[in-house]
Amino acid sequence: MVILNKESFNQTDRSLTMPTVLTSAKGQVVIPKKERDRLGIKPGTRVVVTAVDDHIEIRPLPENPIEHFHGFFKGGPSLTKALLDERRKEREREGKKGT
Repeated sequence: MVILNKESFNQTDRSLTMPTVLTSAKGQVVIPKKERDRLGIKPGTRVVVTAVDDHIEIRPLPENPIEHFHGFFKGGPSLTKALLDERRKEREREGKKGT
């Protein structure tokens, strides 16, 4: 998958330009400054590296994941209620086995 934006297209010679990097002997790459700034990646920022089909995606993790994902499942089913219901059903089954 190739994602193009207006910055990828050079108006002068009407060519496509994309930042490219070289891997080091250890497999390290330097993320271009423009891309780091755009995504707020600073020294020490943790990133997730995922292989997707034929390419690798690098995504910064939030600084405080707990705060970031707080309320993420809001409006969905109550997982606590489902767990408590399941435990109640297990207790009822166990009680019937003993009879």
